[in-house]
Amino acid sequence: MRKFRILFLSAGIVFLLVIITLSCRREQKTKGLEPLAQSVPEGFPPPRYRFQDNPLTREGFELGRRLFYDGRLSIDGTVSCGSCHQQIAAFGTFEHDRSHGVFDSHTLRNAPVLFNLAWADKFHWDGEFTTPEHAIAQPINGRLEMGETFSSVIAKLEKDEWYRQQFKKVFGSPFIRPEQVLKALSQFTLSLVSANSKYDRVKKGLDQFTASEQNGYQIYKTHCSACHPEPLFTDFSFRNIGLPVDTALMDYGRMRITGKKEDSLKFKVPTLRNSFISSNYMHDGRFNTLMQCIDHYRFGIQQSPTLDPLLRNGISLTNSQALDLFRFLRTLTDSSFILNPALAKPL
Repeated sequence: MRKFRILFLSAGIVFLLVIITLSCRREQKTKGLEPLAQSVPEGFPPPRYRFQDNPLTREGFELGRRLFYDGRLSIDGTVSCGSCHQQIAAFGTFEHDRSHGVFDSHTLRNAPVLFNLAWADKFHWDGEFTTPEHAIAQPINGRLEMGETFSSVIAKLEKDEWYRQQFKKVFGSPFIRPEQVLKALSQFTLSLVSANSKYDRVKKGLDQFTASEQNGYQIYKTHCSACHPEPLFTDFSFRNIGLPVDTALMDYGRMRITGKKEDSLKFKVPTLRNSFISSNYMHDGRFNTLMQCIDHYRFGIQQSPTLDPLLRNGISLTNSQALDLFRFLRTLTDSSFILNPALAKPL
């Protein structure tokens, strides 16, 4: 018994020392920096990503913002993260089907919107990545996106005095490292939170739906909320919604990652927030308008073995109901988010 107590006490001391060491390292890492509190809107569930290994600071956020809009992250200097993820389109691609990369390349998919990502467990349309850092690295290295290597990116950044000073200030290292670039970009992109639409104000009792919007809200709850639940308006699942495959692209979605035929034509369920201003739509940007998306569920669903069971019979809506649903979806637009100068390209 005495030996057991000694061992137990020793283990406890070791554990305490580890906690103290990690706390000291965290404190040292953020010393002299302005901590930022993670934004978690009222009514939202706890986020999955909490910046445990990447302390959120004002300086780190601003470093990430400048990197996000910097064309030097691409091989030809013309494409930044912000080229395909435009603030005017809720950090998606504005009124374009699929994104353009370096040397006028055309990518496989429509760039998804970048907000409320701290609640996601997988990233990209097919869920290929399970960490934001890996998801960010892919387009930087992707030959159809930015086409760069981290060694080349860092060589360019180290020629810039501001970047050298800021990386040293934020990460405490005299040299810029790839993981620091990714962590800074994560601080910016995972801090993009949208939760100030008319819908949100109605929920707080600060505004009211019109009669048409209220009818649309009820239609949404009946026909859409199973896959697009409040308040995030996505369940982050992967589903086949009956889109016929584009024979030129031959993109079968989640199956490309898992290799399982039961995942054929399944793509991540996108959020409905800001959908009114984030055209084009679907993984390949095939629809130009939100009403075309609604009409797909009414008239265009293609039957297949992996079609989501909820859509076997489509969604039956009258023209009036479709218009009401459209008007409700428009209430999910967060104008303060897409016009926020703190998220725009630095001057």
